Amino acid sequence: MRFLTFALIFFSAQAIFAQQDSIPPSKEKDTLIVVSKDSIATKAKDSVGQTAIKGGKRGGAQRIKPKQDSISIADYKIIKYNRAITFVDSTLTIYKEYKYNYLRRDDFELMPFANMGQPYNELAKSFKTTPYYPALGATARNYGYYEKEDINYYHVPTPMTELMFKTTMEQGQFLDALLTFNLSRSFNASIAYTGFRSLGKYRYEEAQDEKFRITLNYMSPNERYGFRGHIAAQKLRSEEGGGLLDRRQFESGLDDFSDRAKVDLLFENANNRILGKRYFFDQQFKLVNHRKNEEDKDPTTLAIGHEFSYETKLYDFEQSAQNDAFGEDPFLTPIEDLARLKTMFNKGSVEFSNRTLGRLSGNVSLYNYNYFFNSILITEEETIPNQLKGEEISVGGAYKNSFGPISLEGNVNYTVSGELTGNNFDAQAKYQLTPKHAIFGGVHASSRMPDFNYLLFQSDYRNFNWQNTDNFEKVLTKSVEFGFDSKIFGLLQAELNAVDNYTYFASIISEEDILNEAAETAFVKPFQETNTINHIKVKYQKELKWRKWALMNTIMYQEVDQDSQVLNLPQLVTRNTLYFSSDVFDKAMFLQTGVTFKYFTSYNMNAYHPLLGEFYIQNNEEFGAYPLMDVFINAKVKQTRIYLKLEHLNSIFSEPNYYSAPNYPYRDFVIRFGLVWNFFS
Repeated sequence: MRFLTFALIFFSAQAIFAQQDSIPPSKEKDTLIVVSKDSIATKAKDSVGQTAIKGGKRGGAQRIKPKQDSISIADYKIIKYNRAITFVDSTLTIYKEYKYNYLRRDDFELMPFANMGQPYNELAKSFKTTPYYPALGATARNYGYYEKEDINYYHVPTPMTELMFKTTMEQGQFLDALLTFNLSRSFNASIAYTGFRSLGKYRYEEAQDEKFRITLNYMSPNERYGFRGHIAAQKLRSEEGGGLLDRRQFESGLDDFSDRAKVDLLFENANNRILGKRYFFDQQFKLVNHRKNEEDKDPTTLAIGHEFSYETKLYDFEQSAQNDAFGEDPFLTPIEDLARLKTMFNKGSVEFSNRTLGRLSGNVSLYNYNYFFNSILITEEETIPNQLKGEEISVGGAYKNSFGPISLEGNVNYTVSGELTGNNFDAQAKYQLTPKHAIFGGVHASSRMPDFNYLLFQSDYRNFNWQNTDNFEKVLTKSVEFGFDSKIFGLLQAELNAVDNYTYFASIISEEDILNEAAETAFVKPFQETNTINHIKVKYQKELKWRKWALMNTIMYQEVDQDSQVLNLPQLVTRNTLYFSSDVFDKAMFLQTGVTFKYFTSYNMNAYHPLLGEFYIQNNEEFGAYPLMDVFINAKVKQTRIYLKLEHLNSIFSEPNYYSAPNYPYRDFVIRFGLVWNFFS
């Protein structure tokens, strides 16, 4: 009911907010009409058309040259954390089909669990981007969490609303609602809410999220001072069933267990959650802003800036009674493991920008952290503290420039004082060979400690208490990337990685414990690999078109060279989509329908640990080598995209051997529908 109430508020908000258009409205009509590149007569891209149109008879459209005072879709700007600018996209392409999910991004390299909002198992690894500071941990529970880099800011001439709705697996809905508007020519704001609840097909796996964001974006009329900021409050909660108690119930195919609610799970009394609140702002003032003339879009500037963020985050695991899956003799019952992390980040910067020299900046940052539990743990064997607290002082710089067809970009950071981080270096280059062909490459190197839950953890279960601050070293990552992007031959990417002190979770269960039928999950601990791990990933993407038909192919190959088997990944992952596109009903609707096949080779799939909220290494059995087939029918009417999907259709006639992790089955056949709706006013 609260989702419907919130949607009703969004529908009516545009009539409530009064604002001044930053772009004068067209004199012909006080409406916005947009033509998107959905027609098969033009090449479909995951970008927006920037041509205003004029309505014709019987719903037709006639292209006209836009006037200076008209509004086009390109005026609705989305500003990323790194200040990159994109536009509101109301097209319907195959890329939108791939992104229409809980994460709202392509999940080709991930394997989702049965219920929406549950963890994703990794089908690939990428080390080319590593966050500079360690995170709280519980990474398997963080896929839906918005980091500061995930928050968008907006600059719009009129109010714009986007609503995304999608059905979940059982008894619930997913809603992602956004309203952005301006209060003056210089000041823009947005309010966004994401919420869902899904009971799931199995018992004790209910998941629900609530994520609220407010953003502000200001640029002074003379463009000397800019400010942006956001407030984010997030809660991700899920019941933990612990996986199948008896696999035979799932794999037998008996009619008694075709209703998955009758399948027995390991837990009936456990859940975990992640709560986070963040306050962020970033401001910049130009001391020098020299323009040659009014048309100069690349003036010489000298600016000072300040970035601030304060975030509190916690991970909580609760269980009303002890379970042997985590050990026999807990300190306390009921179980309540609570880890907290408070961080404050300040960065001061100086930036010089020039048409010839490019953009060069330097910065000094201060990072304060406080990771803690409620009390110190004292046992006969050891004493484990309850806190890791300190500060990191680092210096850095960035550079960006273009020389004709060559584009360069890079940044470097070095820690002057602190124990968590060492340094990182990123550099990218791109060379535009022709308008249709480009080559690119990059290098990455970083040094930092593992996430906090590897270094210190406390639990009411005795086996899950450790401190590794003295015996764990910084993880050293080196990565080289290169690729070829062609509108004719497709996109080819290759990534070479070398990792030292790779950190992972694994079970130390002994043969004696296995004979006594002890649970593997009761003996999971963090480890570091002392030898270098080499990882190669090659990914190729190409779409083949013939009239109204298209075949989108994505294939990825991986190879891992390691002394100990601690990084387990499938060697081959493929996804092939055959689809048909056409304008229908006298071009009143654009239709896109097809089938997607996804497949990955068998490998030692990582196992999931509910107490830690992490995946751990297991080398006892392999999973995979089964196809996943989805059938979809999507349509676009004006600015509304409608989605209907038959997920995992082949599970109706295939053997029940599909898993997302050991003891965690992938979802059965399900029909889901939804829409994405943009309003402009």
